[in-house]
Amino acid sequence: MMQEILFLAHRVPWPPDRGDKIRSHHILNYLAEMAPVHIGAFADNYHDMGFAAAMGASVASSHVEIRSKPTWLAGAEAMLMGKPVSIASFASASMAAWVRGVLASRPINHILCFSGQMAQYVPADFTGRFVMDFVDVDSAKFESYADTGNPVMRWVNAREGRLLSAFERDVAMRADVSLFVSDAEAGLFRARSGVSAVRALGNGIDSVFYDPEGAFRRLHPPFADALIVFTGQMDYRPNIEAVTIFATEAMPIIRAANPEATFAIVGRNPTAAVSGLSALPGVQVTGAVDDVRSWLAAADVVVAPLRTARGIQNKVLEAMGMGKPVVASPAAAEGIDAQAGTHFYVEDNAQAEAARVCALLADAKAMQRVGRAARAHVIAHYGWDQQLAPLKQVISEIP
Repeated sequence: MMQEILFLAHRVPWPPDRGDKIRSHHILNYLAEMAPVHIGAFADNYHDMGFAAAMGASVASSHVEIRSKPTWLAGAEAMLMGKPVSIASFASASMAAWVRGVLASRPINHILCFSGQMAQYVPADFTGRFVMDFVDVDSAKFESYADTGNPVMRWVNAREGRLLSAFERDVAMRADVSLFVSDAEAGLFRARSGVSAVRALGNGIDSVFYDPEGAFRRLHPPFADALIVFTGQMDYRPNIEAVTIFATEAMPIIRAANPEATFAIVGRNPTAAVSGLSALPGVQVTGAVDDVRSWLAAADVVVAPLRTARGIQNKVLEAMGMGKPVVASPAAAEGIDAQAGTHFYVEDNAQAEAARVCALLADAKAMQRVGRAARAHVIAHYGWDQQLAPLKQVISEIP
């Protein structure tokens, strides 16, 4: 019988304003309808720390602390202890003490751990049900990073991928079930780890919030000419790579046919390299915006040209929910159950992406047709209640 739940998350799941927090936010709300939930989470900064109190109405108790360990210290600890850097970065004596205290004082018989970094806090002798939501196969991401870059970073990323893969396998062998955001990620992990207790639990979208007719502020003045939009966290390596390639390789082709076209890179924390792209003709870097829907609504085409991607790209679902034609790379489209050419477009290089964007900009009816089909598809298949429906069975099953 379910008594109380301990939910561990590597970022405070409030507000749902980035990919991982969107998923953890909805999972937390879903769990809170099943039983009292105690949550332990980290905040990236004092701004996010300010949202900890907002969870009070949803949870029985909470512990949120700022993750302030310097990268150099986490790296040193990881090297000395033979651990992945991404695990050492989230090691905290105070978080461990809080977890021990909650488990000792509350009738917790279920733990749901969100993101592999938090698995280090699940005691080896915990006798209840342990559900591990890896979301993506993070080790595979670092292995792909090791294919490029200078020799030092290639070595660092190869080491991280190797050690993280072993850590993920060990955690999955302890867990009663491991969750991944798509069938593709779940299948990849089974093949890599040999662990069979693995299943997919997809992401959804709030189609009432992401509604082109919804109540949100429109851009003023609106763009008079073609607007192509990319959204995402702009200090994240795959996003940086994606916009750099699109701005430097696809946009010159697009602007040859549409001289006034603008490529807007919309997202918080742009690195110096991303900000520098604004020097290119037709490229605008916005930084953080009040409401991403303002830019999605203004877009003629939304692009997701990621060369490295894991799981389901929320940015694609959000644009589809806003009724926009999306041009995605195969990596960005992989986890999304939709038909290329009907609900979105999938192109495998910058030249093909540019050609597709130009074709769409030249055919307003096609843009409208695909946009309508995209929104209808996510409403029918990607509601959060529908996507999370299997979670009740997953967390309630007897080990």
